[in-house]
Amino acid sequence: MFICPICQSPLCQQNRVLRCPKGHSFDIAAQGYVNLLPANKKSSKDPGDNAEMVGGRTRFLDSGSYQPLSDLLNQVVGPLCPSQGVVLDAGCGEGYYAARMAQFLEDEGKTPGFYGIDISKRAARHAATRCKKVHFAVASVFQMPIASGSADVCYNVFSPLCPTEFSRVLKPEGHFVAVYPAARHLFGLKEILYEAPYENQEKTFQLEGFQLLEKQRLTYQMVLEGNQLIQSLFMMTPYYYKTPVEGCQRLAACERLETEADFWVVTYQPEGKK
Repeated sequence: MFICPICQSPLCQQNRVLRCPKGHSFDIAAQGYVNLLPANKKSSKDPGDNAEMVGGRTRFLDSGSYQPLSDLLNQVVGPLCPSQGVVLDAGCGEGYYAARMAQFLEDEGKTPGFYGIDISKRAARHAATRCKKVHFAVASVFQMPIASGSADVCYNVFSPLCPTEFSRVLKPEGHFVAVYPAARHLFGLKEILYEAPYENQEKTFQLEGFQLLEKQRLTYQMVLEGNQLIQSLFMMTPYYYKTPVEGCQRLAACERLETEADFWVVTYQPEGKK
């Protein structure tokens, strides 16, 4: 499944090393992940979520606040995955969704090959520590070290989209599943951050090279208690990078947050496939 990020040859495991026929090798870390992001492909010295962000994301997701989304994602992906198929989490973060999906598939009697990639080394390390049933690697979704035509299902939760890569790694009969924020997602949070909060612009959901098969909306109310948990959610959002100081100060004083969670879960198939 994993291929060499340098020459795109297959990688074979020899003890704690992944090696390609041309001699490129990549050590498997003690935690179980492998770094397949070449230095010359990094957008910065240390791309992706830092340790604080990974910790905050873990704290929030482990609170169960997004468990209904995880449950729906499992229910959508599960029937699309053959008993011994291949699943790819493209942008796996700290591994919350992959770990729960791996357990869900096992409970369904399925034993797929399960792979997850993220550009953050700290996220991949945490994911590998969290779940030993999934093979995690540090890599970019824009140049995935994944063999062409190898995945039955590829899914993406709030991570950057690269339709050409998703299409490339899927089998001819494969499926891609994406999670998008819907119009009212985290509106209660934005009411604190901004003087004039706004709804998210609804998407067309069209992806180049893909046919849209199904979309499901999931909406529910969340109540977060304690500023640490609220700040952990804030760090997961794009608002963390663009909120005025006054909004950040209001949120810093907030100990209870009521807000909507509002998602679209959309299923695609490469165009021309039945």
